[in-house]
Amino acid sequence: MCNNNGACRKRDASVMCPSYRATSDEAHVTRGRANTLRLAISGQLGPDALSSDEVAKSMSLCVGCKACKRECPTGVDMARMKIEVNALRAKTHKPGLRDRIIGFLPRYAYYAHVTSWALPILDRIPGIPWLREKVIGISRHRRLPRFLSDSALLGEQVFGPAQGKAVLLLIDTFTYWFEPDNAKDAIEVLIAHGYQVHLPKSDPDRPLCCGRTFLSVGMIDQAREEATRLTQTLRPYLDKGIPVLGLEPSCLLTLRDEIPALNLEAAANIDFSQVMLLEEFLHQEHIAGNFNPQFKPLATPQVAIHGHCHQKAFDTLPAAQEVLGLIPGIQPRLLKSSCCGMAGAFGYQSETYDVSMRMAELDLLPQIRDLGDDAVIIANGVSCRQQITHGTGRTAVHLARVLRSALPV
Repeated sequence: MCNNNGACRKRDASVMCPSYRATSDEAHVTRGRANTLRLAISGQLGPDALSSDEVAKSMSLCVGCKACKRECPTGVDMARMKIEVNALRAKTHKPGLRDRIIGFLPRYAYYAHVTSWALPILDRIPGIPWLREKVIGISRHRRLPRFLSDSALLGEQVFGPAQGKAVLLLIDTFTYWFEPDNAKDAIEVLIAHGYQVHLPKSDPDRPLCCGRTFLSVGMIDQAREEATRLTQTLRPYLDKGIPVLGLEPSCLLTLRDEIPALNLEAAANIDFSQVMLLEEFLHQEHIAGNFNPQFKPLATPQVAIHGHCHQKAFDTLPAAQEVLGLIPGIQPRLLKSSCCGMAGAFGYQSETYDVSMRMAELDLLPQIRDLGDDAVIIANGVSCRQQITHGTGRTAVHLARVLRSALPV
């Protein structure tokens, strides 16, 4: 698909290609990776080249932002190709400890949250972060996120008026285990405007998961298992025309992009067009005349939005701006920023930590530092929020939290 037009080499404060903007290295741009894969597929790099160390190295700085899928004139989707390369490599190279920790996060999170109180203490013990970096490969410069949860969000439940329009809220792995308040605020916003909110059936020790963490490290079989479990649960709702709403862009948009590509029997003939981010749904409902909120003004009119890469790739940011614009007295400003650099586990890896921070310092972090102290910073991606806090000490929040704060008392 790559025709070597070089659009991926642009240097302005957009998205494509974050690793090239940070390194200026042709090997780490979409075109360079495409040429490497072309040589490998055609046999010019020797047998089993696609699972080789050299090809793995060429893909190592791809953050899976999907900018190329949207911005490349020929639509080269390097993020999906990286998943395939990682999957091929996983067949010949046993995934290391770090990859297993990343991939299996949804399955051990239930047990990890019981002892999560110890993580901040361990991070403060001299030598422990250094040892973690040497043994696991997780940068000593990062603090591990603390596991939280709220059992009130588990199990098949219904909230809101009996006659309200039904929607299903899919609470992803990251929202449930790290920031459950985002889900509770989203539920309150929906109920306040007459929607009947359903939570899907899930096991207490294993909430539903899209398989994103497994895809990121090439564990396709495990990703298929999670995606099958998820689509089997969602099918009855989607078949009835009930919209499925999500909060975390990378997880929700996996349903619209990667899961259909897995060719799952459980996902056959499912209409994923009714799978939307919260802001997409509210914007659609506002246009239809069904969502006419009477929000109260915020304490500050200054609101800045950093868009998650997948929000940019799937063009959902205008919906977020429009919905926020329904709050009186504010003019939400979209920051001209590329990838935040965290990109899931990318910013935690010891070998890519420096590049992660360089990506953040290109555009995002300087703009955050220039904002007034009372400015509201919105970032819908959990990784983005972590990077903003790590790089500036500022707190960014999910859009759902801002909408909840604007509800009349």
